[in-house]
Amino acid sequence: MPKESKFQAEVIKEIKSRLPGCIVLKNDAGYLQGIPDLLILHQKKWGALEVKRSSKASRQPNQEHYVSELNKMSFASFISPENKGEILNELQSALSPRRTTRVSQRKQVSLD
Repeated sequence: MPKESKFQAEVIKEIKSRLPGCIVLKNDAGYLQGIPDLLILHQKKWGALEVKRSSKASRQPNQEHYVSELNKMSFASFISPENKGEILNELQSALSPRRTTRVSQRKQVSLD
């Protein structure tokens, strides 16, 4: 089982690769107990991740609460080696700009 700090460094590196230009901030657990470890800022959007060294690792009081509340506002989740790919795909989708639908401007041809 990897150390949480090593896994967190891997996660940050992959986030920066998937979302070029993003800013990843590490939150101070001593300031607000239970707030997720990472805040990811990308363009006009944000997400938060609580990093766990495994899916079975214990959760501190209030972590479920903050992840749930922040997910209602934007995107937040627990991330562990077991769900890393899935969660990073969801984060990337949530923070990537939405593409506008292009409507083809075809000329109408008269058959008269």
